Amino acid sequence: MPGVLYVVATPIGNLEDVSARALRILGEVDLIAAEDTRRTRILLDRYGIARPLTAYYDAVERARTPGIVARLVAGESVALVSDAGTPRIADPGHHLVREAVAAGVTVVPIPGPSAVTALVSVAHFPVDRFVFEGFLPTRPGPRAARLAALAGEPRAILFFEAARRLAVFLAAAREALGDREAVIARELTKRHEEILRGCLGDLGCRIGTDPPRGEVTVLVAGAPEERAAVAGDVDADIRAARAAGRGLRELSAEIARRSGLSKREVYRRALALERG
Repeated sequence: MPGVLYVVATPIGNLEDVSARALRILGEVDLIAAEDTRRTRILLDRYGIARPLTAYYDAVERARTPGIVARLVAGESVALVSDAGTPRIADPGHHLVREAVAAGVTVVPIPGPSAVTALVSVAHFPVDRFVFEGFLPTRPGPRAARLAALAGEPRAILFFEAARRLAVFLAAAREALGDREAVIARELTKRHEEILRGCLGDLGCRIGTDPPRGEVTVLVAGAPEERAAVAGDVDADIRAARAAGRGLRELSAEIARRSGLSKREVYRRALALERG
C-alpha cells in the first residue's frame, strides 16, 4: 500500500502555536520535506523530534518531487512543511501534492497557523468574504495593472509583501483602489508583533518614516458598492470596445469621460483584462 503525504501547518512565529496532532505526525513520518530545513529543525529540536529532513523549496521543487513520490508509492510517509504557516499558501508544494494524488497516494491536511486567517481575524472592517492575492508583481507596470483589475473587487483583499517594498505597494494601492481602510501586520505571533490600522494614505505616511523589516501581510477593505458597480460597467465597455477593434488609448479616453474614472485607471483596467 502507498504511504501518506501529510501537509502540515507549522507556527508562523510563536512555537507554542503548533498543534498536538502536527507534532505527532512530524514525529512519526519517515521523511519531512521542508522549505527551509534550518527553520524546521528549530521547531523539531524544541519538541525533541528527530526525523530525516530534506530541503524542498521553489528552486528544487520540480526536481525533487519524483523521488519523494517514489518513496510515498513504496509505502513511506512524508510530511510537507513550509518556513511558517500552511504549505502551498504562497509557498512550495503544488507539484508534490499534484503528483502524489496522480500516483494514488493519500494526501492528508494537518491544519493550523496561517498569516492569512490570523490577520483576517483581527481586521476592523467587514471580512466575511475576502480574496487572497499573495505577492503582486514587483515591476511597477504589471503591479499597477493587477491592482487596477482589483479596483472593483467588493471583497476584502489580502496581500503578502516584502517590508522593503511596502511603502511603494501602499502608494500604488492607494492610486488604484482609492484611500480605503487597511490593516498591516508584521511579526505576527512573535515578541515584536505589530498591527497597524488606518487608510492606505495614512499607513503609507507612517511606514515611510519607520519602515518595518521582514515580510508583512496587508488586508485592504473591499470596494464600496457604487465603485464595484462602476468597475463592472467599465469592464463591459472595455470588452465591447476591444471587440469592435478600438485601440486602448482611444477607448480609455472615451470610457473615462462617461464613467468618471481617470484615463489612466481605465487604461490599466484594459491592460489587466488583456492579460487575463
